[in-house]
Amino acid sequence: MQYLNEDIWFPDVNKASPEGLLAVGGDLCVERLLLAYKTGIFPWFDTEEPFLWWAPDPRFVLFPEKLKVSKSMKQIMRNNEFIITLNKDFEQVITECSKAKRIGQSGTWITDSMANAYIKLHKLGYAKSVEVWQDKKLVAGLYGIDLNNGVFCGESMFTKVSNASKVGFISFIQNTNYKLIDCQLHTNHLESLGAEEISREAFLKFL
Repeated sequence: MQYLNEDIWFPDVNKASPEGLLAVGGDLCVERLLLAYKTGIFPWFDTEEPFLWWAPDPRFVLFPEKLKVSKSMKQIMRNNEFIITLNKDFEQVITECSKAKRIGQSGTWITDSMANAYIKLHKLGYAKSVEVWQDKKLVAGLYGIDLNNGVFCGESMFTKVSNASKVGFISFIQNTNYKLIDCQLHTNHLESLGAEEISREAFLKFL
């Protein structure tokens, strides 16, 4: 594991630990974050931890053509209960994601510094948000990084209404032309939608 300073660089991802931890330290400047995503690395740390950078093997991804939509979900989407928008309220989406309670986590990894960094990326056109509205209220959403190479790196999502985040996620995939959605780490929720594990080497080829 490497310790980073103010210089913008990362060690070879093959030097990551078995758990995927590659480096510690550095900062969350735009240049470093873009370099990280373009080389298969992402930041993930709790509020009281230093900056931690990860490059897990295997990588959890979703190929859009393998997206699974259940019959019940198709019916929900046909009901037009929700309105889906893109990049309408990025800051509110990331704020709601930071407040979402997650199993096994006492705090949030979306710290103020993390949120501010991604808001900068959004203003530069790299970070995108999907909003799900019901009765003019934001009830779900997700955000991530668009690498402009056909890969979207999903970062986080939240929901306040049953199935709302699934509707947003499915609609986003069905109405965009990405060749790969990077889900980073395994979750049962995304596996049910068709996400799968591939090797880190295979993932890097897509980048």
